[in-house]
Amino acid sequence: MSAFSRALPLALAAALSLCAQPRSRARDLGIPFDGQPGRFNAITDVAGVEVGHSTIIQGDGPLPVGKGPVRTGVTAVLPRGRGGVMDPVFAGWFPLNGNGEITGTAWLEESGFLEGPVLITNTHSVGVVRDAVIEWQIRRGLRDPARGWFALPVVAETYDGYLNDINGFHVRPQHAFQALDSARGEAVAEGSVGGGTGMICHEFKGGIGASSRIAGPYTVGVLVQCNYGRRSQLRVAGLPVGREITEGSWRGTEQGSIIILVATDAPLLPHQLKRLARRAAMGLARNGSVAGNSSGDLLLAFSTANPGAASAATLRMLPNENMDPLFEATIQATEEAIINAMAASDTMTGVNGRKVLGLPHNRLRDILKKYNRLTPAN
Repeated sequence: MSAFSRALPLALAAALSLCAQPRSRARDLGIPFDGQPGRFNAITDVAGVEVGHSTIIQGDGPLPVGKGPVRTGVTAVLPRGRGGVMDPVFAGWFPLNGNGEITGTAWLEESGFLEGPVLITNTHSVGVVRDAVIEWQIRRGLRDPARGWFALPVVAETYDGYLNDINGFHVRPQHAFQALDSARGEAVAEGSVGGGTGMICHEFKGGIGASSRIAGPYTVGVLVQCNYGRRSQLRVAGLPVGREITEGSWRGTEQGSIIILVATDAPLLPHQLKRLARRAAMGLARNGSVAGNSSGDLLLAFSTANPGAASAATLRMLPNENMDPLFEATIQATEEAIINAMAASDTMTGVNGRKVLGLPHNRLRDILKKYNRLTPAN
């Protein structure tokens, strides 16, 4: 294969990442949310955090494995941006239900540090993306392999096999490179992009969503890859939306997973960040999740405070009694990030003609109006 032909899928992925958000966000639909968001209402409102995507959408029709429709990708979150990859951040994680995977968490738990980016992809592409993170750092001159350096990258997954030829292994190292190299600290593309391309949430089209909250002098930002839940469970702003919109539902049991990343600039230590990660589960519950047996609900939080913490002699720490505003901000931002993922996602048809409906905006607004919960659009 020529260098030019190898570059074509990557170019397509980059183009799709840039144009994949035509739909309104949740607040624009008049959904009432608590709390004050930041400038972008995204995880990138935490200074230094960058997000990038690589989106792969190819083909239609039947599923010959390896040649079937592709609806997948990779999302990258860099806590201190590409310029700060060498500077670890304090982190903590919490497996609400463990039928899923985040690599590198044994060392994260042991050391208290997240050393490098977090990438999210589909279940059967974790290995290739994990290895690609190491290669990316070496290729970009961030690490010197001759000095005996080793890495335990953090890569998370949710399953997209309902819409995607997941066993065709279409994610390649270049897609992870593209997600990392395209990362920016600006508005985050949401919906069917990156790792969220083929994901389903409450039997509507799901994917990537983001939100943020201002908590006094600090900011909390959340990014989710949501792929969980039955339609009947879905609640939006406390309303039984999933029971009002039943078309297109097909699941008889709870299925799916969610990855939730929480970022903050508050000076928190690893044990405090684990406490923060746990609160994201309460935002998840607000939208109707029960974290079912087959679900991989994995939550990770990190702090961009304390630069140089891995070698610092002194550190800053927020007292535990001052964490309540951060807990509240995490719950609120998680709730909204999930709805943003659905609001941004159009109807998608994947393998064998399977169709998953996008959340119908007009129907949602009608339900909010019916229950007197519709707010003026922003």
